[in-house]
Amino acid sequence: MIGIYFFAVVAAMLLSGVKVMREYERAVVLRLGRLVGHRGPGLIYVIPGIEKMLRIDMRTITMDVPSQDVITRDNVSVKVNAVLYFRVVDPNKAIVEVENYLYATSQLAQTTLRSVCGQAELDHLLSERDEVNQKIQTILDEQTDPWGIKVVAVEVKHIDLPQDMQRAMARQAEAERERRAKVISADGEYQASAKLTEAAARMATEPISVQLRFLQTLNEIASEHTTTVVVPLPIDLIAPLVDAARKKESRGSSS
Repeated sequence: MIGIYFFAVVAAMLLSGVKVMREYERAVVLRLGRLVGHRGPGLIYVIPGIEKMLRIDMRTITMDVPSQDVITRDNVSVKVNAVLYFRVVDPNKAIVEVENYLYATSQLAQTTLRSVCGQAELDHLLSERDEVNQKIQTILDEQTDPWGIKVVAVEVKHIDLPQDMQRAMARQAEAERERRAKVISADGEYQASAKLTEAAARMATEPISVQLRFLQTLNEIASEHTTTVVVPLPIDLIAPLVDAARKKESRGSSS
């Protein structure tokens, strides 16, 4: 009876060393405290009481970087948060080289985010976000490489600006739109004046075109069915009358 019981205990201990690792998992095995290596995926065996197994997830991990208080290079206080994508590429280093690779990566990401954003001016931080993301990713990838971690991407999610800075930026954008509107209007006036100058030069070569334009203007006014008609008189029609009146006045004064 005792033999059967002993055999059952030994069999249970031996079977307890059988482990199944999923496709995205690796088992880092320590034998009497010394690193043996990683095993898996699939069916593996860990010697009970002699070897210790630590599971490592090899999938890409999404980590939210908490909002950080940052003072930019041009002395503007902002709050910046980001999201970090990374994965373990060397399970052995992730266990041996750092105590807790998740916590260490999180703290390093927060520090790097504050450092990089603090070195940039606010306009650069808002307009060149891709460049800021790439710089943060490069620094994190270099720092976490000894831990067996590969940083896939870093994305700055939100930049929280103070209310007075938001109002100042809104006024700046409005002034910029007004400036562009004035430039476009001035350019239109310039083009219109050039066309009018060209039209006047053509009319000067053919005086009859002035009369035709005069009749066309009257036709346009009459087509609007208005009760008041304003008739424009060309200077060419009035000039002879004015000259005749001046000559008559000069003869009367001389007599």
